[in-house]
Amino acid sequence: MTASPQYTEYIFELLQPIGRMSMRRMFGGVGISYGAVHFAIIMGNSLYFTVDDSTREKFEKAGMHPFSYVTKKGRIFVRSYFELPEDVLNDAESLRLWAIESINIADKKKKPKRSRSEKV
Repeated sequence: MTASPQYTEYIFELLQPIGRMSMRRMFGGVGISYGAVHFAIIMGNSLYFTVDDSTREKFEKAGMHPFSYVTKKGRIFVRSYFELPEDVLNDAESLRLWAIESINIADKKKKPKRSRSEKV
């Protein structure tokens, strides 16, 4: 399920107009962040956006599935990340809107970092 360099570069180029994007390798895939907000992952040749209860249904209605992986105990579904529909990837305006929505969701979910004085 390794992300191909070509697909990763393609996605990065598509998302660049939104601004401040960064990517970093993680678990055989690539994590995508907007500033300090991690909002998407690339696994294989699939792009997954962060979802919540208010947006998950939109992905499901488009026939998309959550990110999943297989362990010795069976398939694990990560319902906080759903694959992006192909038609959204092919429409720059739709991609921008879905990405911004995902960024906002991820930002709300983000836990504030504790300062060194707060750590036990």
